[in-house]
Amino acid sequence: MNDNSPDPDPRTTPGLEPGGGVPPGETPPAETGAGSGTGPREDLSRGWTKGPLFIIGIVVVLCAAFFLAYALVVAL
Repeated sequence: MNDNSPDPDPRTTPGLEPGGGVPPGETPPAETGAGSGTGPREDLSRGWTKGPLFIIGIVVVLCAAFFLAYALVVAL
């Protein structure tokens, strides 16, 4: 076997019982996903209001008008 193995030697690793088990109290408790701090922190109804959607709509209309005018000029 390779002496430069990245795995720790189980004989010298603290907190392991013989056979590789871990005694009770040695590991922290598992996390719960239902804590009081989960979820969005602010009201999401204010995200995409009329302003940004209006600006995006104007840009889309201007791009469509440009390509329509370009197609008309090329076709004539």
